[in-house]
Amino acid sequence: MSNLRRYFGTSLVHEAAPFTGSRFEHLAGGGDREPVANVVTADDLIAVQTLSVRIPAQVALDLLEGDLGLRLATMLSDIPFDVDMVEVEAADLSKGAPADTAWRVLWDQPGIGWVTAGKLLARKRPRLLPVYDQVVRCILGRPTSFWLDLHGALRADNHALHRELLGLRQAADLPVTVSALRVCDVVLWMHHRTDHQQRSCIGT
Repeated sequence: MSNLRRYFGTSLVHEAAPFTGSRFEHLAGGGDREPVANVVTADDLIAVQTLSVRIPAQVALDLLEGDLGLRLATMLSDIPFDVDMVEVEAADLSKGAPADTAWRVLWDQPGIGWVTAGKLLARKRPRLLPVYDQVVRCILGRPTSFWLDLHGALRADNHALHRELLGLRQAADLPVTVSALRVCDVVLWMHHRTDHQQRSCIGT
């Protein structure tokens, strides 16, 4: 819980600052607000920068003004924005599902890797799709399908893990706009980030 408070800045001493990623889901009211839920905005592109990734300029322009943005908007319209991952079926997160298709389309863009593609989608669907990067992948042993593994874990034992994550959110005095998925990501990332940066883990 202390790591959550440190990351989001709910219990900082005077000169300390929260991590920039604490603004990821909250910047400009969030990426899943109804007026913008199905369109990538400039605010979304700034938001992903708070998680230490950047969208290349040409891809950013295509998302904001070009065909890529139109294609992604169509895909996003098929991905619910008002449900938690624990509430959907595995098929909604499997290969060929709208969420998976959107992720693959983004990953195919020049300069967009799997991490950046996932973070942009997590900005648009923070309750449904998780932030996922090399640090979290490393600590979890490089799962074949993180989305499906996490989905299964959240639904096991009558959603026990999902409830535990919501309990951590409440105990850390975080707003309800911080999803259970984001609590999970921050807890794992904060736990392993230093070891990972020092290359004392099993790899990236």
